[in-house]
Amino acid sequence: MKTLILTEPNKIEYVERSQPKAAPDEVLLKINSVGICGTDIHAYTGNQPFFSYPRVLGHEICGTAAHLGEECSKIEQGERYVVIPCVPCGECPACHDGRTNCCESVSLYGVHQDGGFSEYLAVKENNLVKVPKGVDSSAASVVECFAISAHASRRADIKNDENVLVVGAGPIGLAAAAIAKAEGANVVVADIDASRRAHIETSVGVKSINPMEDNYVDNLSEMFGGVLADTVMDATGNKHSMSKSVELIRHGGKIVFIGLYIGNLELDDPTFHKKETTLLSSRNATIDDFETVLGLMADKKISADMMINKSFDFETIGNIYSTEVVNNKEMIKGVINF
Repeated sequence: MKTLILTEPNKIEYVERSQPKAAPDEVLLKINSVGICGTDIHAYTGNQPFFSYPRVLGHEICGTAAHLGEECSKIEQGERYVVIPCVPCGECPACHDGRTNCCESVSLYGVHQDGGFSEYLAVKENNLVKVPKGVDSSAASVVECFAISAHASRRADIKNDENVLVVGAGPIGLAAAAIAKAEGANVVVADIDASRRAHIETSVGVKSINPMEDNYVDNLSEMFGGVLADTVMDATGNKHSMSKSVELIRHGGKIVFIGLYIGNLELDDPTFHKKETTLLSSRNATIDDFETVLGLMADKKISADMMINKSFDFETIGNIYSTEVVNNKEMIKGVINF
């Protein structure tokens, strides 16, 4: 089979490998589509923490079940499935609580072990979620991206008519805005990039604001009818943005950090305390989040077209990965089709 492997930073190449054999609890997937994540770009440039080379990238995966391990009983051969990339240990307290997304020793396909930039991949049966017939494979490949945001929305316990500010209009922020809107929230998105603000207004149908403008907080309050946000969901991973989030919520409000900053954050404690702030982090996603997203896609409440603006062919993507993916500033979300 053909495999695209990242051998070292800034070097990705095609190799021929034998098809993997499915273990008794695994399913051999014929890969249909793979979404390209920021992780796949940061790994290429050598800026992805907790990463080792060589590695087959790709953790946003849709594939067809080609062969079932002898212990597999829930998967149907020939049907399409989305991959939950987090492989939990099953033994730690988080796993026992059903919070496999934050397992103490979680391993991710495409990050800690080889992923979907290959024609075939063997995947644990418990990491597969069936794709409804009305959702095509390209759309299904970005379910994981939406599921990250669905998990954050569930952590925030977003309610109908709640005022939600999403900070950051990249794929995760876009997905967070789309999920919150689908749940009935009043959504505003903040981003410094005018083209991303325009895209999210058109594709998701929400209002946007530039956080660098004068009177940002006052203007934001005006957009919410004279009050600040009930919930801020920060998808930037930016220290300054995350540290200022407490200024953007109403008293009794919530903050959810989706983006990760590698380092220490500082919050103004008097403001944090007087607002009796609820501060949450959100990491990865669970099967419930994947099923939520697939249901919303099947019901046409969210669409992969909201974020996908570049499509690539697996046969050629390796030859143009640096120019058309890593250094393509116009790409919001790219998908590789096989």
